[in-house]
Amino acid sequence: MHDTTALRLHLQHILPGAVLRETTVPGTSLRLLLLGDDYPRSALSPEQVRRVMDNPLYWVFCWASGQVLARLLLDEPERVAGRRVLDFGCGSGVVAIAAALAGAREVIACDNDPYALQVTRLNAGLNGVRLSLAEDFADVAGPIDLVTVADVLYDRANFCWLQRFAARAEKVLIADSRVKQFDHPPYRQIARRESCTLPDLDESPEFRDVRIYLAD
Repeated sequence: MHDTTALRLHLQHILPGAVLRETTVPGTSLRLLLLGDDYPRSALSPEQVRRVMDNPLYWVFCWASGQVLARLLLDEPERVAGRRVLDFGCGSGVVAIAAALAGAREVIACDNDPYALQVTRLNAGLNGVRLSLAEDFADVAGPIDLVTVADVLYDRANFCWLQRFAARAEKVLIADSRVKQFDHPPYRQIARRESCTLPDLDESPEFRDVRIYLAD
């Protein structure tokens, strides 16, 4: 396994006392390096708050929607088998890794956070798969059969990506727990499942209610 020193030092700088631990995603055999559930829960100092806001640590969590979409691909491998898949906003890499395990021909994990790409590469190694990595969606050349997206619509400014995804690939799968009223053709809801972010953030029930949307 590749060295995790840089990731651990970065995490400690942003959130002193926090550690990365190898964690198994419930309902799967997927293993990920995630924030340990014994992470510091005391009030942060103003300086720590500023560091967290300036350096969001999305990659240290396996968010509820990512888990749901990963399990869907593992349960229904025909959605990705033999296809070229681009996972947008890969975070910890859970969906990209699931797509590779489900038989995708190639999986491109895309994220503008270099630490997310680094942990995704490490997590791919933990699960015995190889992924391509990309920092910029626009830099990925060639045809894409499927775009996967989880936990990206928390910011409504990201809704502009919906048409870009649909124009880029034959199919798009989106999982989200933040948006309940979703009327964006050609997307339609195909599933609804409950899940919980790892480590557990004690989120309200509404954020454990994950919807999956398909454009094809």
